[in-house]
Amino acid sequence: MDKQMTVVKKILRRIKQYLPALILSLVLATVYVAMSLYIPILVGQGIDNIISRENVDFVQVKQKLFAVVLCAGVAGVSQWIMNMVNNHITYCVTRDIRNEAFRHIQILPLKYLDGHPQGDVVSRVISDVDTFADGLLMGFTQLFTGAMTILGTLLMMLRINWIIALVVFFITPLSLLVAKFVAGRTYSMFRLQSKIRGQQTAMLDETIGQMKVVQAYGHESASLREFDEINEELQKASLRAIFFSSITNPCTRFVNSVVYAGVGISGALIAIAGGITVGNLTSFLNYANQYTKPFNEISGVITELQNAVACAARVFELIEEPAQEPEPSAGKQPRQVRGAVEIRNLRFSYTPDRPLMENFNLHVEPGQKIAIVGPTGCGKTTLINLLMRFYDPQGGSIAIDGVDTREMERRELRGIFGMVLQDTWLKTGTIRENISMGNPNATEEEILAAAKKAHAHGFIMRLPEGYDTVISEAGANLSQGQRQLLCIARVMLCLPPMLILDEATSSIDTRTEMQIQKAFATMMEGRTSFIVAHRLSTIQEADRILVMQAGRIVEQGTHQELLQKNGFYAELYYSQFACGEKQNG
Repeated sequence: MDKQMTVVKKILRRIKQYLPALILSLVLATVYVAMSLYIPILVGQGIDNIISRENVDFVQVKQKLFAVVLCAGVAGVSQWIMNMVNNHITYCVTRDIRNEAFRHIQILPLKYLDGHPQGDVVSRVISDVDTFADGLLMGFTQLFTGAMTILGTLLMMLRINWIIALVVFFITPLSLLVAKFVAGRTYSMFRLQSKIRGQQTAMLDETIGQMKVVQAYGHESASLREFDEINEELQKASLRAIFFSSITNPCTRFVNSVVYAGVGISGALIAIAGGITVGNLTSFLNYANQYTKPFNEISGVITELQNAVACAARVFELIEEPAQEPEPSAGKQPRQVRGAVEIRNLRFSYTPDRPLMENFNLHVEPGQKIAIVGPTGCGKTTLINLLMRFYDPQGGSIAIDGVDTREMERRELRGIFGMVLQDTWLKTGTIRENISMGNPNATEEEILAAAKKAHAHGFIMRLPEGYDTVISEAGANLSQGQRQLLCIARVMLCLPPMLILDEATSSIDTRTEMQIQKAFATMMEGRTSFIVAHRLSTIQEADRILVMQAGRIVEQGTHQELLQKNGFYAELYYSQFACGEKQNG
C-alpha cells in the first residue's frame, strides 16, 4: 500500500501544474451534480400538484416540467465541457510523462539499455502510459462527480426525512468496505499483468526485427511456442486480475439494492403514517437511486485506477532509473584538438565479477593511425565505447590533448570524433537528411561532395527521387552496403578532428572497398584515427597496430614489425591467407 501511495503522490505532482483546469473541472462537476440533484425536487413538487383526476394544478406542473428541461440542459452542457476539460488534463499529463520518459532515455547509461529488452522499454512508454491515461480519465470523469453526488444526495435526503436518510447512510458503507477489500488485492495482479505484457512486446519486437534470421534457421515453430507460453501467462494473469476486480461491482450492486429496498419499505410506512408526501417519497427514491449509483461507478473506477497505478509505477521506474554521470559544471575543452590520446591505468568491466580491462595503458601521438585487432571479445569495441564515453571507466583515465574526457561535456567530446560502425543506423527520412545528420547546416554542394567521396552518389541518383528519396525505418529499402556508404558519407561531410572506423567497409564489395579505402586515407591524413578491423589486409598501412587479447595489449607495432616477431599477430594474419604466403614471407 505504501508503494501505491508513493506512485499516487507522483501522479498528483504532475497533475498539480494543471490546477486551473482541475478547478474548472470541479466547478463544472458541481454545476452538473447540483442540476441533477434539483431535478428530483422538481419532479416531487410536480407530483404533489397532481392531487386527483379533478384536482391538478396544470400551471405549476408546466412550470416544473420547464424547469426540469432547463436543469437537464444545463447539466448536459456542464458535463460535456467537463469531459473536454478532463480529456485535456489527462492527455497533457500523459504527454508530459511520455516526454519525461523519452528525455530520460536519452541520458540513461548504455548499460541499462543493453541490459533491458527494447520491447519492454517501448511497452512502458507506449502501452503502460495508454493504460494509465484510460484509468486517469475515468477517475476524473466519474470520481469527482460520484463523490459530489454521494455528498449532495445525502444532504438532500436528510432535508426531506432524516430517519430514512439514516437507513441509507448506515447500509451504504458496506459498498466502500467491499471495494477497499478487493482493490487492496488486485494491485499486485495488475502489476504482474503489465510486466508480462512488456515481455510479450519485447519478444514481438525481437522476432519481427530479426525475421530473416528466424526464417533462415527454421526457428518459426520455436518462436511460436515461446509466444504461446508468454501469451498463456498473460492470459492467466489478466483473467486473475479481471476476475477479482470484477467482484467489486456485483457486490456493491447487491448492497445498493438492499439500500433501495430499505428506503422503499421505510418510506412507504412513514407515508402511510402521514410523515411524508408521495411527491417527497418519489424524490427520496430518486435520491436513493442517485446515491447508490456512484458506488457502482466508483468501484469500477477503483479497479481501473489500480491498473493505471500499476502501469504508472513501471513508467516511473524507468524515469527514476539512475542517469549517466552528470556533466561537469564547467566542461573543459582542448584549446585546439590535435588528437593526442593518453590512457593511463584504465580499469573497466561490464559486470563486477568479470574484469575485462586491468591497468590498460596507451599513448597515441596526434595524427597517428591506430589499428586495433584481436579475437572476438578481446575488448576492441569496449575501447571505442570508452573513448566515446558511452561507458565510463571504473579506474584510471582517458585524456585527449591533456584534458580528461570525464571533465568534458559528452556532446563536445563526441563532436571531436567521426564514427563509422559495422552496424549501420539510418533514421526514417530522406537520403539528404541522413547524410546531413551530423551537420544540418551543410550546403547542397557539400552534401553532394561527401556522397561522391563515399562513392554513394551513383546509387543515390538511381533511386526514384534521388537525394529526396525517403528511407523507411532503419533503411530497409536499401542494401546493407548502401546503408554503410551513407554512414561513411555522413562522416565525410562532418570531417571531425579524430576518426573511429569499426569494420567500416565490412558490407561493401571489394572494388568499392578499394575506392573507399583511398577516400579514407585522404580523410585520415593528419587526423588521429582508430581502426577496428578483422580483415588484417585493410590495416597494413597503419602507423601502429594494437593486438588485444582478454582486455590487454599483448603486442603492438607496425605490420612488418609484428610479422617479424612471429607472435599472436602473425598467427592471426597468416590464418587469413594461404600457407604458401607464410612460407614465402
